[in-house]
Amino acid sequence: MRKVFRARQTLIGSELVPADVEVDTDTGLITAVRTGAELAAALDRDAHLDAGHAATGALVINVPAEVLLLPANVDCHVHVNEPGRTAWEGFASATEAAAYGGIATIVDMPLNSIPPTVDSDALAVKRAVAADKIFVDVGLWGGAVPSNRGRLEELWEQGVYGFKCFLVDSGVPEFPPLEGAAFGAAMAEVAGFGGLMIVHAEDPGVLGSIPPWSSRRYADFVDSRPPEAEVRAVETVIEQVRRHGTRAHILHVSSALALEPIAAARAEGLPVTAETCPHYLIFDSENVPDGAAEFKCCPPIRDPGNQRELWQGLQAGVLDCVVSDHSPSTVEEKTKGGGDLAQAWGGVSSLQVTFGSMVDAAAERGIGVAQVSEWMSAGPARVAGLTGKGRIEVGAAADLIWYEPGRRIAIDGSRLAHRNKLTAYTGRVLSGSVSRTVIAGHTVFDGFDLAEPSGRLLSRAG
Repeated sequence: MRKVFRARQTLIGSELVPADVEVDTDTGLITAVRTGAELAAALDRDAHLDAGHAATGALVINVPAEVLLLPANVDCHVHVNEPGRTAWEGFASATEAAAYGGIATIVDMPLNSIPPTVDSDALAVKRAVAADKIFVDVGLWGGAVPSNRGRLEELWEQGVYGFKCFLVDSGVPEFPPLEGAAFGAAMAEVAGFGGLMIVHAEDPGVLGSIPPWSSRRYADFVDSRPPEAEVRAVETVIEQVRRHGTRAHILHVSSALALEPIAAARAEGLPVTAETCPHYLIFDSENVPDGAAEFKCCPPIRDPGNQRELWQGLQAGVLDCVVSDHSPSTVEEKTKGGGDLAQAWGGVSSLQVTFGSMVDAAAERGIGVAQVSEWMSAGPARVAGLTGKGRIEVGAAADLIWYEPGRRIAIDGSRLAHRNKLTAYTGRVLSGSVSRTVIAGHTVFDGFDLAEPSGRLLSRAG
């Protein structure tokens, strides 16, 4: 069957224009995009239709005039935590939240699941537990740890999108960091088969020099993860990229001081990309309440001046995309120590509310929806190598969202689909929200109705 989504405001490239987006629901691909004179002719031909079949035989779905038709978002930094720590999240709850939030595709991190996705058996286990319960499309990252040196290509051939590694303690014992020469060896190995290394970039030497601490003060937590740790680690990654030619992606940039070496590496022609997250662009350390572990993440939320420079880095193209780094845990883990931020689990829960929150934050800075969509759809798709995702054009996946600028929502963490409800976003009021999510031409979420799980497990190998 063919469908035509007809909208007065459709994001084609960087412009919102009237368009017909024709979809083949058998293949899930966009087969035609009509704008300009071609669209005017179609509108004249089918002017009598409110919703029905066009002269071409396609089912026409008219998008309301006030609604923006956008490419569905892609989030390539999500911790689903299943299996092993499914009490923290899980494929069903995470992908339900994604569907509500206008995200058609997520890529799951190799930790904090048990086992972590560091070998073929673990990859098979994760695919098995995800099957038949996902509401959106799901890809998987592999992990690079000391124990799987020499075996990364096997995972790559089995379809992971790249390899996550830490230079410092990951927080979970089953996913140790690549220390010293081990990181260089892994970078050389990944370069050998043209893979992608994605790096949690904080330097162990800098963090190791910080004295032990215990405090409820958010400022003390920020001091325990100084910007120098990020800068030095980013420089280490770039040095290894220069040496081996490895494609590398810097995760969750929180310090604006890291922008300069990233920009210099790009100018040099090195294959380096970088991301940041909504919590670094929306919240600032001066307004985080002490003891509020829902704001704790590593690296941390920093000061307002730093935040302004991150926005500038996005606009300048130094940062490629904005992704959630959705990393929830149980309330018990987040509140461990009774507000002692040294003991609380670090991670911000946000998957369902990132897009609307970013649209509002960008609008305060004079940045439009089209640019936010690029940062959260096409940008992450390019970074992860999700060909055909994140844009409205012929041959691309028919993943679309209806964004209603006037559909206000007050965020109440207790009503989100996340398995654990504690989130830094509770109490924020969004000026607009997603009212429909379409994946491969089929409506997954419409208002308050959710279809049965029909998401696909994606593989880089096809």
